[in-house]
Amino acid sequence: MILARRNLIVGSAGLLLAGCDKVVANPQARKILFAGEDMHKGLQRALMNRAALAPEFTREQMSPVFRANGTRDPGTPAYAAMVADGFASYRMAVGGLVDRPLSLSLAQLASMPSRSQITRHDCVEGWSAIGQWQGPMLGTVLKAAGMRQSARYVVFTCADLYNGEPYYESIDTIDAFHPQTILALKMNGARLTVPHGAPVRLRVERQLGYKHAKYVTGITAVSDLNSTGKGKGGYWEDNVDYDWYAGI
Repeated sequence: MILARRNLIVGSAGLLLAGCDKVVANPQARKILFAGEDMHKGLQRALMNRAALAPEFTREQMSPVFRANGTRDPGTPAYAAMVADGFASYRMAVGGLVDRPLSLSLAQLASMPSRSQITRHDCVEGWSAIGQWQGPMLGTVLKAAGMRQSARYVVFTCADLYNGEPYYESIDTIDAFHPQTILALKMNGARLTVPHGAPVRLRVERQLGYKHAKYVTGITAVSDLNSTGKGKGGYWEDNVDYDWYAGI
């Protein structure tokens, strides 16, 4: 059932890529196509071992080409200014249900204990690639901010715009404190490039690629997702009815 559901998502993405977005844009068609999503989400999460690690690979197994997907450059004046100064002016805001709101520079993030992992990126469009990612664990940042027990989700705000609004995504606190969930500052041993989400990209290795938000500028701990976008917790979830929980 899990694989079948994943194939359904991939199939719907294929419809979009093939120019059949009118089908998915139709409210009745979307209702039929994504019927039972809440039941599936609960079942899938119940069946999966949320603490299990994603497979890790050797350097010899890394993909020679790792394509950049989605936004390849936010293209806004604010982002261009950060690129121009080498991200010296970059600040990541950490707020919401925390005792100590933070504004972290790239240097401060880089000074935190770092984790390196070579993992496979699985895209909803059907391709995959193996790459190396390095950066502080998200849990380390949330602990530094004193995330409160009332927080249930972590929302990411990004520098790229979709329909004039910042891109957003979210995960629950279980995935947020998973040891392989990191704020990647490096890819394949070098600082992230603009097409791959510089200066900070989320890596949540137990989920499909659209959950790995690029160009992260803000992290907000919340008790629910009702006020996040249209209430489903992510741009693609709100606008194309992708699963909020994209576990693999």
